[in-house]
Amino acid sequence: MADLNVKYLGLSLRNPLIVSSSGLTDSVKKVKEAEEAGAGAVVLKSLFEEQLSYEAGLYAGDSGYPEANDYVINYTKNNSVDQYLSLIEDAKAALNIPVIASVNCISANDWIGFSEKIEAAGADALEINVYFIPSDKEKSSFEQEKLYCELAEKLKQTISIPVSFKLGRQFSNILNLVNRLYHRKVEGVVLFNRFYEPDIDIDNLKIRHAEVFSSPSEIRQTLRWVGILSNSVKHVDIAASTGVHDGESIIKMLLAGASAVQVCSVLYKKGFGYIPDMLSSLEGWMDDKGFKNIADFRAKLNYGNIPDPSLYERSQFMKYFSGHH
Repeated sequence: MADLNVKYLGLSLRNPLIVSSSGLTDSVKKVKEAEEAGAGAVVLKSLFEEQLSYEAGLYAGDSGYPEANDYVINYTKNNSVDQYLSLIEDAKAALNIPVIASVNCISANDWIGFSEKIEAAGADALEINVYFIPSDKEKSSFEQEKLYCELAEKLKQTISIPVSFKLGRQFSNILNLVNRLYHRKVEGVVLFNRFYEPDIDIDNLKIRHAEVFSSPSEIRQTLRWVGILSNSVKHVDIAASTGVHDGESIIKMLLAGASAVQVCSVLYKKGFGYIPDMLSSLEGWMDDKGFKNIADFRAKLNYGNIPDPSLYERSQFMKYFSGHH
């Protein structure tokens, strides 16, 4: 029988399937179900800075008393943080698999202090779900990405548990950014994040949100960058996310160089009961190929381990598809 054990962020996982941060991981009951179904780890639902700030402002209102408003804002934020810390503590008490906390940042201010509390609550690692919208035309991409590096520096000076950054796809050079994060001692990255995306309701003339779930076809973008990054920045663990919908996609991500995969959309559609099917597919494939453990084949087909690395590069599109009409 194949050995599915892996290391991710220095943590020992019984298999590479991680249930990602979502409504599927917002309670002890749910994460316990994920563990019982066979998940290797869970990432708790993110604590959202935007949401905390919005709720705090909503409760504070405009009383005309700045000190009172400040008190209400701080109380509301701290109460939400305390609830999240309780979730971490309770999940750690109930589970035998790693529990990774998650925060969704739009600034670097409050999260440094919160991260200390998250570590004290017992989280095995911290995933930073961060995205600064590049809405300032005067700010260069380097300046924009510098914010990620500054946040990483402050976090690694503050806490000792492993840190991963969950990144979006919109970077001019993601290899450079991850390398800069690595030099700031960040242990891992998650490729890729799915952010809120706007759509337009043409009947009611309103902005609405686009489809929130990923599709299996989205694996291609993730696969490309996992394959390239795992060769370029070798000592950063990669959790592949977006487009992982079955056992075959787990195999592909591991072959490309991922240390683990994060699964979400397919579990919303099929439930935690689908986890054993995904792991069974991985295990059966390993047995068929004669691989005893995941280290035997991980990164076997990444950018540096195939005869023609250009197959991972976008420039090959016309060469391979120009004959199709």
